[in-house]
Amino acid sequence: MAAVLKIEDLHKSFKTGFLLRKKKILKGISLTVEEGEIFGYLGPNGAGKTTTLKCILGLLFPEKGKIRLFGLPHLSLRAKERIGFLPENPYFYEYLTASEFLHFYGELFFKRKKEIAVKVKELLHLVDLEPWADLPLRKFSRGMLQRIGFAQTLFNEPSLVLLDEPLGGLDPLGRKEMRDIIVRLKKEGKTVFLSSHILQDIEMICDRVAIIVNGQIINQGTLQDLVSEKILFTEIILSGLTAKELEDLGERSSFLGEKTLLKVFEEDKIEKIMNLVQERKGKIHSLIPRTQTLEDLFVGLVKKG
Repeated sequence: MAAVLKIEDLHKSFKTGFLLRKKKILKGISLTVEEGEIFGYLGPNGAGKTTTLKCILGLLFPEKGKIRLFGLPHLSLRAKERIGFLPENPYFYEYLTASEFLHFYGELFFKRKKEIAVKVKELLHLVDLEPWADLPLRKFSRGMLQRIGFAQTLFNEPSLVLLDEPLGGLDPLGRKEMRDIIVRLKKEGKTVFLSSHILQDIEMICDRVAIIVNGQIINQGTLQDLVSEKILFTEIILSGLTAKELEDLGERSSFLGEKTLLKVFEEDKIEKIMNLVQERKGKIHSLIPRTQTLEDLFVGLVKKG
C-alpha cells in the first residue's frame, strides 16, 4: 500500500512576545498515512495539530523536516491538485445560497457550466443539503455550514482529504452525519487525515491514530495495538440492595432512581454480588465488562506529557 502522506522530523517555531522569542510548536513530527485509510490526528488544544496541517498545505514553512504527498514534494502543484481541505473555522460569503457558493468554487475547477451544475447537484446530495440549495448561508446552522464546507472540499475529487476539527461544535446528529460522510469517502477509495479532539468519534471510524502532545507524537498505531483489551472493571447496574450491603463489593458511581451503578474491580466479587441480589430478590439490569478506551489512553498520555 502506497504512502499518500509522509512527514519526517518536522520542526516549526513561532516568534512570540515583546522580545520575539522563539516558541517551538512542532518538535520533530514523523508519521505516514497510507492510501485508503482514515488516519486520526489527536491532541489537546495547542498541541500542534493545525500547525501540522498548515505545513502540509504550504501555508506555513517549517524550519526543518520533509513532507511528501503521493511521493512528490508537498509544494508541487501536481500534489496539491489532489488535496481537499476543510479548516476548523471556514469563512463563507454568507450572502450566497448553498448552490451559488458551490458554483463559485466550481469555476475554479471546471470551465463548462453544465459540468459545474452536475457536480453541484451531486455534492448537495452527498451532504444532504438539496432541500436548502437556495437558502442563503447566513441562515445555515453550524452543522449545515460544516456540511457545505465539506462539499466544497470534495469539488476537485481529491485523493487525500484533510479535515481540521470537522466535528467540533456539532450536535450528536450532526456528528453522526459527518462521520457517515467520512466513512463513505473511505469506501470510495479516498484517504482521510482527520485532526480532532473528539475521541469517541475517532474511535468509531479511524483505522490508525497518532497522538500529539506539546508538539511531539507520543504514540501512534492501530487502535487494536494502542488500546489494551484487558478488562479494567465490570460495570453493574442493579436494584434491590442497600448502600451498606454494597459497601465492600465495589465503587458506587451514581444512583439512577432506585438503581445503583457499581464498578467492580475484583472478578471474584461479581459472583458474590449476583448471589446477594438473588437472596434479596433484587435485580441486575446490566453487567458490562469495561476495557481500556481511546479516551483512557489519551488522558493518560496527556497527563504524562
